[in-house]
This record gives sequence, structure tokens and C-alpha cells, in this order.
Amino acid sequence: MSTGTVALPDELVPLSWLIGSWVGVGIGGYPNIPEFRFGQEINFACDGRPFLSYWSRSWLLNEAGQPVRPLAMEAGFWRPQPNNQVEVVLSHSSGYSEVWVGEVAITELAEAMISGAKVELRTDIVARTVTAKEYNAGQRLYGLVQGDLLWAYDMAAMGQPLTSHVSARLKRA
Repeated sequence: MSTGTVALPDELVPLSWLIGSWVGVGIGGYPNIPEFRFGQEINFACDGRPFLSYWSRSWLLNEAGQPVRPLAMEAGFWRPQPNNQVEVVLSHSSGYSEVWVGEVAITELAEAMISGAKVELRTDIVARTVTAKEYNAGQRLYGLVQGDLLWAYDMAAMGQPLTSHVSARLKRA
């Protein structure tokens, strides 16, 4: 399989459905954060080595759907492992770094192409700077559903147990 001019390593085939740019809108909130809407852009890329580079940025939206201000940024690498396992390393502009572990599942194939898939992740390690807010653990779910990238993030932070925080539906750009 190839991504443009770069051959896709065999290890990345189960994650190939992520490759590309995605944009869309999501919702968020938390017990101590009022509900909000946000816009998001995510990019997954392969340079021929057996990992995906990942970059995401989001921005707060007003009631009319217009950008108000930047929210979060994160970047990292998705590293496939044997037996459909995956390791993800992320760093955030807010002072966090995380190691995530999880599993990839292909749920649907159409004409030899992945048309349904999911990745379930949980934090293995969370590190934060002294100025970052308390954050202890997270769970993420990414899915390819009807051609869109759906994702959800639950976190344990600021004295709260693992609780739903943000989710979005993104379309290929």
C-alpha cells in the first residue's frame, strides 16, 4: 500500500484508515467546565517508517459556529505493535506528555478497503509540568464510521474520576 509517493509499511495497514487530514466540530464539558463547542483539525501522516505522525489543534466556537480562540494542541506518534496492539506517544501545549496503549480492530471491509475500524486507548503514563493542571488518566476511542472519523475522550482530572470530556465527528479534508 502507498501513501502518495511513500510506500506504507505492512505494520501500518491496520491504521491506514487514519492517514490524511480531518476537520470538523465537537462538543466538550466536564463537571467543573461548562459545555462548549469546538472546531478541530487532525492530521495523520506516514513518511515510510513504521509509525504515523499525528498533529491536532482545536479552537473554541461561538453560538454561530465562528472561531473565538485557540484551545488545545497535541502532537505525537502512533506506533503499531504485534497482535493489533498500538502505542501512542503524545505531547500537549498545556504541559502534558502521555503514553497510551490500546488495540486496533478492523470492523468492516469493502472492496479490499477498510470501511470500518476502531482504536481503543488508555493512558499507561501521564507526565505533567509543574504548571500544568492536575490530570491523572484518560481513555480514547477513535472510529471510522460511514467515512467519518469519530472520537471521544474521557479523563480523570482536577479531583474527578474518569468522566466524559470531549468528542467530535470529523470529515476528510
